[in-house]
Amino acid sequence: MSNTTPGTAVGGPAVHHRTATVNDHTVFYREAGDPTAPTLVLLHGFPTSSHMFRRLIVDLADRYHLIAPDHIGFGYSDAPAVTDFDYSFENLTAITLSLLDKLGLDRFALYIQDYGAPIGLRIASRQPQRVTALIVQSGNAYTEGFTPFWEILFAYAKDRAANEPAVRKLLELDATRWQYTHGVPDHRLDRLTPDTWTLDQALLDRPGNKEVQLQLFFDYQFNLDAYPSFQEYFRTHRPPTLITWGEHDEIFGADGARAFTRDLPDADLHLLDAGHFALETHGDEIAELIRDFLGRTLH
Repeated sequence: MSNTTPGTAVGGPAVHHRTATVNDHTVFYREAGDPTAPTLVLLHGFPTSSHMFRRLIVDLADRYHLIAPDHIGFGYSDAPAVTDFDYSFENLTAITLSLLDKLGLDRFALYIQDYGAPIGLRIASRQPQRVTALIVQSGNAYTEGFTPFWEILFAYAKDRAANEPAVRKLLELDATRWQYTHGVPDHRLDRLTPDTWTLDQALLDRPGNKEVQLQLFFDYQFNLDAYPSFQEYFRTHRPPTLITWGEHDEIFGADGARAFTRDLPDADLHLLDAGHFALETHGDEIAELIRDFLGRTLH
């Protein structure tokens, strides 16, 4: 059974903040909407949590059932030390699948962003019968999406000791804030709330959490080995796909968005005047795109 703390957005539907025990770990998740409605599972990226979907959940809950978990090591889910949990994208995928099974979610659409992409696409490519649609925001499945930002991370994957000092700088406040502010047009900067990077940094600064993130930085290289299976899934199963991607994202570049159309020629591609966290500055537009897309896709 889940533990529940209900919350209600002012003038909007109730959002519930719940936990479930999954594989002996506590997983926190946000839930809203009618459980009998079509389900959309929202998978966040680094360095954030389900908090990135706080507004989108409210925007869509009148029509859809929303589930947004925090990955292990992030948000309000358990964050065991690296000595107590094997941090890998394979294991984060296993936790997510076990949560979906525990919640009895047999069919669902997936919203994948950043780290959520290798997790969600593992699920979709291995259990395609469960996935009704994909919504992709700055989440790579093609090498074209990698920008110069990744040079130090791929160097770290080859030589951890030599490159760790530089990589640790990605876990500091200036880098966390930059993830939100880069690529945002001046007239939209005032849509960014400092709450986002302040919360993210507070959680990164927990004792032992930077070691968790370093381990996931190292493990990210193995996601590229799965790209051929992701692309084969696209070609074989042709999942309905909506891509809402910040055109000015300097982490996952817009070429990564365009690459999806090679194997998914019918995908709806929208490059937004935004950066990496497009939901923060273009949340209204993305919500409308999703409502239109799912309204045409899910019957």
